[in-house]
Amino acid sequence: MSTLQHPATGASGPATVTEATTTLRDPQARSTRASRRAERKAEQHVDGRKPKRSGLLTGVMIVFVVYSFAPLFYLLVNSTKTQASLLSTFGLWFGGKFNLWQNIVDTLTYNDGIFVQWLGNTLLYVVVGAGGATLLATIAGYGMAKFQFPGRRAVFAVVLGAIAVPGTALAVPTFLLFSQFGLTNTPWAIILPSLISPFGMYLIWTYAVDAIPAELLEAARMDGAGEFRIFFTIALRLLAPGVVTVLLFAVVATWNNYFLPLIMLSDPKWYPLTVGLNQWNAQATGSGAEPIYNLVVTGSLLTIIPIVVAFLFLQRFWQSGLAAGSVKA
Repeated sequence: MSTLQHPATGASGPATVTEATTTLRDPQARSTRASRRAERKAEQHVDGRKPKRSGLLTGVMIVFVVYSFAPLFYLLVNSTKTQASLLSTFGLWFGGKFNLWQNIVDTLTYNDGIFVQWLGNTLLYVVVGAGGATLLATIAGYGMAKFQFPGRRAVFAVVLGAIAVPGTALAVPTFLLFSQFGLTNTPWAIILPSLISPFGMYLIWTYAVDAIPAELLEAARMDGAGEFRIFFTIALRLLAPGVVTVLLFAVVATWNNYFLPLIMLSDPKWYPLTVGLNQWNAQATGSGAEPIYNLVVTGSLLTIIPIVVAFLFLQRFWQSGLAAGSVKA
């Protein structure tokens, strides 16, 4: 044989001496191996030294994780208890009869299924209010970022000022205004204020400045595309990570909204989950008290599930947005 070869050991057997020699002489192969070794060294060393581990920072992170997950663990554990065992057992561990399924059934059927109606109200406020706020913030932020018009700086100052004003400070003036139009104790009293999101507009504004190249918009205009077509077919796709971020902020704010529905609504049939569960919690005080803490805890657990699902489902848009500008052509 002109080529020295080891005995074959199957499809994954050792390469021939000729192949090995060719590989060693191939500059591209050597460069690939060198880059891989450099990556491994970079993972193991930083500036020629092994990465340091801070015990203090590790302890702080452990405390932060425990602090964040302790309320969730409390809800999960106590949703499995009856009303009696909830008050007689340790709050951060299981005890007594495992009553999770019965608690869920009782929560959904208590008082003619009022919890389900509250859930439907909350979904209505979130879909119409948070969805509309996201759409309006996206359109306004895109327009502020890509169009020049007189008074643009004044609008910017107004938006920043609106961000600085807390929502609770506007609740009472909003109630007085809506009462003049007869909109209190109606779904519009919750939906209309939720449509305004100055922070969402500002976030889309700052994101659109760099996310949408001006050359791309000019090319689309030269091809005859109108502004609405450009926005819905080009700009909206490029703004997807920012839109999802604004949407999640709006959904969480509307889902957890408590003070505005509390002063706007007096009919329990229009309550969201936040106000409804607080009403259940108040049943434990006063004359004829009827404590149902087990249903309050179970209802709270059911309330956070949609938010957790939304975060898990939409996080991929954040990941794609973070990597969008990392590779250049």
